[in-house]
Amino acid sequence: MKTNRIGETAVKVTEVSFGCASIGNLYRAVREDQAAEVLEAAWASGIRYFDTAPHYGRGLSEQRLGAFLSGRPRDSYAVSTKVGRVLTPGVPMDEADGFINPAPNDVHYDYSGDGIEQALEGSFKRLGTGYVDIVYVHDIGVVTHGERNAEHMEAFLGSGHERLVRLKESGRIGAFGLGVNENEICLEIMRHARLDAILLAGRLTLLDRSAEAELVPACMDAGTSLVLGGVFNSGILATGPVDGATYNYQPASERTRSQVADLQARAEALGMSLAEASLQFCLNHPATASLLIGTAKRTSLERNLSLLERVPSREFQDTLCKDRPDA
Repeated sequence: MKTNRIGETAVKVTEVSFGCASIGNLYRAVREDQAAEVLEAAWASGIRYFDTAPHYGRGLSEQRLGAFLSGRPRDSYAVSTKVGRVLTPGVPMDEADGFINPAPNDVHYDYSGDGIEQALEGSFKRLGTGYVDIVYVHDIGVVTHGERNAEHMEAFLGSGHERLVRLKESGRIGAFGLGVNENEICLEIMRHARLDAILLAGRLTLLDRSAEAELVPACMDAGTSLVLGGVFNSGILATGPVDGATYNYQPASERTRSQVADLQARAEALGMSLAEASLQFCLNHPATASLLIGTAKRTSLERNLSLLERVPSREFQDTLCKDRPDA
């Protein structure tokens, strides 16, 4: 599988990557053998970049990924995890933050240098490694934190960013950036700090191309790589504008469903399903370093990968890729 370099670092990632939120029991419990099966399918397909986070099942995703990668040569794959949430021993729970039967850990936010290093040390242990290729600062921004985001920004810009620079210089991490689902926080932080990469969820998709206005040009100018997640906008670009379709984890509005219906009709006119057009748009966008696919089902992963096998037509590039949906 083709690889791309992250920023100006030595880190290389496969153009398709595997997102490990679902194997942290997101919304439904996943057996150990099921998690191993989908990870094995990802590996067999040629995927060598895996993204996880302490947030995903309060460490469960990292534990499962670490167990799967154990014994494989460390230089044969790339791993990213995230900082900003610090895990400490807690009690068993049935559910936490949408994750079923998570690992028994408590969580608190800390974007300071010490908090970032504490979070990363925990991730190293769960992943069974002393080095992480990419570290993303997770969910900083007003969407997650509201009025409290000012204090988190102060902590990150005050000591968090400097600590990441030092961790990179010492060789404990290969690159760092942000893992968020809003454009504005990326632009704000980029005015103060240099980033190697941004894992951007849902803001550069066939439906929502808001990142193209300012963030994509800013990243290209700064040499910041974009990893694209949330490529189905939480569901509607996979299901189409059906009853109950979700957009950004909420019921899709009539206006959004109408936009998606138009995209679906245009994709089908080109002989493509809506899901294929959505995946191909993200994979072939000139700003994309890697397309992140996340699922706990081997069959779903293989189906999505099959949709990426065809080289898109020039007509697809000239119509669906160039014409933005009515914002």
